Amino acid sequence: MILPALYRGLTAAATPLVIAYLNARRRRGKEDDERFAERLGRPGRVRPDAPLVWMHAASIGEATSVLALIERMLEERTGLEILLTTGTVTAARLLEPRLPRGARHQFVPADLPGAVARFLDYWRPDLAVWVESELWPNLVLMTHERRIPMLLLNARLSARSHANWSRWGGLARPMLGSFALCLAQDEAQGARFRELGAPDVASVGDLKSAAKTLPADAGKLVALRREIGDRPRWLAASTHPGEEEIAMAVHRRLAGAHPGLLTIIAPRHPVRGDDIAALAVARDLRLARRSRHESIAPDTDIYLTDTFGELGVFYSLAGIAFVGGSLIDKGGHNPFEAARLDCAVLLGPYTANCSAMAEALTSAGAAETVADTDALAAAVAHLLDDAKLRGKRAKGAARVAADGLGTLDAVLDRLAPWLDRLCPTGAPTANGDARS
Repeated sequence: MILPALYRGLTAAATPLVIAYLNARRRRGKEDDERFAERLGRPGRVRPDAPLVWMHAASIGEATSVLALIERMLEERTGLEILLTTGTVTAARLLEPRLPRGARHQFVPADLPGAVARFLDYWRPDLAVWVESELWPNLVLMTHERRIPMLLLNARLSARSHANWSRWGGLARPMLGSFALCLAQDEAQGARFRELGAPDVASVGDLKSAAKTLPADAGKLVALRREIGDRPRWLAASTHPGEEEIAMAVHRRLAGAHPGLLTIIAPRHPVRGDDIAALAVARDLRLARRSRHESIAPDTDIYLTDTFGELGVFYSLAGIAFVGGSLIDKGGHNPFEAARLDCAVLLGPYTANCSAMAEALTSAGAAETVADTDALAAAVAHLLDDAKLRGKRAKGAARVAADGLGTLDAVLDRLAPWLDRLCPTGAPTANGDARS
């Protein structure tokens, strides 16, 4: 336990430096200015007078993966309340309008002893559920010290992260030993967590495969379809730096053979809109930005959807979707989101974050893996030219994605013993429905 104590002492001493760093992020728009106090453990909402499950999901992908789980928990257990924490502004903006009644969002406190203590003292969760792999030592160990049961869902560690934690076994083992249950994404991940000290490890599948279908506003779809007409189009979704340049290069290659081609780019982080727009200008491509309410003209090359919460609209509109974070080594993003909204799916080679889903799609012939700009251009061209193939791939992808929905039931079955202690299925609390 020397390392945990040392870590706590170092982070306590470093508190002024960490706060200065967070303030610098705040000035760059990477922290929510109005809710910055939450990062220091100060609450922004009232704690409900009811059993409270705290769920922590680092950013967009993890948070959206638990929305369906949150809905089922609240539907099945009357009187239960949920606190969902994330660390990114993007995730907060996407989640707030999608959270059901009985759930509320807060920013996770920085991993400073004082901030963590304020957070736990105020919220007093009855159960803590962590999603994937963002494990902060103070937050984990101080929660455990308060005898709050902790569960780890959809647990994942890259080979690099596993190697790093292995070098800090004196810190990793107490942390992972604090979890009463660890549900890993797959057996390979489970082995990594067992090796690092997690006592009860199982695998029931990737929770992201059971994520809710992204919302797609019908009115927006009608308006966009009217604006675009019958122009050929494709979508580069959830892109990261380097992938927008590739999408623009693909557009350049295909535009001559596909008159009127519209390339839609939906960056993973919409705050990068200015940088992406500058890339298009430098390449002499005609750009329209959704965040600025710019119309799609007949000669628009790139439609930049630098907005929050509209990815479902553009998956529904595109028919062909490259899912980003996979042509550069970010591990890829959830391809089932595209598969559930009638898209033929294209993926890069880096899909460690969604390997089971990517494998299921490609094995079924419902998705294609592309290695680089040339391969992506060829794949998009093939799908633009062959509507029958595009439809076949989209239907196959939807079938594969539907198979993933059973994972949610399996996860809920494993959570049931802890949830039953707080709020048996269908049983009201003594105070009635305290949801806010």
